[in-house]
Amino acid sequence: MQPSADTLRATIRKALQDQQEGTVTVLSSLLAIEDAIGYIPPEGIEAVAELAHCSENDVWGVASFYPNFRFEPPCDHVVEVCWGPTCHLLGAPNVIKEVLASVGLSSEGDTPDKRISVKFNTCLGACAQAPVMSIDHHLAGRLTPQKARRRMDDLSPAPAHR
Repeated sequence: MQPSADTLRATIRKALQDQQEGTVTVLSSLLAIEDAIGYIPPEGIEAVAELAHCSENDVWGVASFYPNFRFEPPCDHVVEVCWGPTCHLLGAPNVIKEVLASVGLSSEGDTPDKRISVKFNTCLGACAQAPVMSIDHHLAGRLTPQKARRRMDDLSPAPAHR
């Protein structure tokens, strides 16, 4: 459920006010908003432009440069599959295929029901446990496609075609 417009604006205002003086930039302000609510709504772009005394286009230029910013509310679960060199060599391509198939996606992105967001990550920093994936910031290692499927099945209702 989305917060009311007033609640959203109040959360954005608080995130911007809580920044450490002397280090406030457009980028730090965008990060503060995303940390507070999980994404950057249009109201966040407006608030940062006002704070920085610049145009919304200037703020959007910074925000859109960084691929990790979200501009829509996040999904219920975030799944990141590592495809770095070690994970790749030890089976990540098949893990990725299974993760995508389990949620009905052909590439990284959000499921239509907004339950699961799948991302490919260049390194999750757990090479000794490759291949790995992160589910809501919890690592799962030494994956096989079958183990990855079981983890995904725990997150989402079983598809009707099974």
